Amino acid sequence: MNVAVVILNWNGRSMLERFMPSVVKYSENVIVADNGSTDDSLVFLEAEYPEVRVIRLDRNYGFAEGYNKALAQVDADYYVLLNSDVECTPRWLEAPIRIMEANPRIAVMQPKLLMYDSKNTFEYAGGAGGFIDSYGYPFCRGRLFSTMEKDHGQYDDECDIFWATGAAMFVRASVWHELGGLDGDFFAHMEEIDFCWRVHNAGYRVAYCPQSTLYHVGGGTLPKSNPFKTQLNFRNNLSMLYKNLPDDSRDKVLRLRMFLDGVAAVKFLLEGHFGEYRAVRKAHKEFKEWREVLEKKRAAIKPHAVSQVYQGMLLIEYYLLRRKTFTELRGRFSR
Repeated sequence: MNVAVVILNWNGRSMLERFMPSVVKYSENVIVADNGSTDDSLVFLEAEYPEVRVIRLDRNYGFAEGYNKALAQVDADYYVLLNSDVECTPRWLEAPIRIMEANPRIAVMQPKLLMYDSKNTFEYAGGAGGFIDSYGYPFCRGRLFSTMEKDHGQYDDECDIFWATGAAMFVRASVWHELGGLDGDFFAHMEEIDFCWRVHNAGYRVAYCPQSTLYHVGGGTLPKSNPFKTQLNFRNNLSMLYKNLPDDSRDKVLRLRMFLDGVAAVKFLLEGHFGEYRAVRKAHKEFKEWREVLEKKRAAIKPHAVSQVYQGMLLIEYYLLRRKTFTELRGRFSR
């Protein structure tokens, strides 16, 4: 049983310098895949961590295709996709791998993800495992929209989830290759949710392991307010829904989502965020241009109703009913 911890780097010298000590201390078979960096990341690695294997990609392929190209060169039973801004803890690899070894239908697993600067608070990118609502809005146990909960042990149960964060995702290598890895057209954002949805559609499970804890800085590549990030999130969310939703709900959900995206765009405009407004419009334009390609991808997936989808609208729960934590949600999850 061989486990490869693979960090995708792009001009991340400062993050590597800060976090590689904990990674190499508590992990084996560490690999850095470099996405065409132009800083001195590789010089630093060669000098300070000669034992770490480096895969050099010729340019920045983004998160999705960067990992696809890197993992095509890695021979292992399990891949661990790990962000460069994550602090590892003792024995963090053991429990997830032990659980996956004992449960062959678990294809993806996520550890508990807490904030690096506030170590008793769940981190935005993954918390205690991810879900989506009926209209494709993602959230986590421990994080709804921008509200992060303190960790009081309330999510210390092993459970199935809908998606695992790409910041620290354990993946069974055979399933990764069976499904073709991440969707490289996404570039970044939503690609791990799309992948996990395809995992469900293929009949496998995605699970959460509370016995493993990591601390994540988050936002290491793009700032939280960034038109390009907005464009990717809106475009990729629609694309993910088109590819993975069952026939009986796809068109209805997409119509409503595009309307709600329009409302968000108007809000950006009224607030003076003109770049964000243009980003939403560009995202919709690209999504429409992608339809033919998305239809081919959908045919290969063969979507059907899957588990762990929240049967409600998170926007109403959070903004109108003021339910700010996962445990306060009153809807049900499909099984």
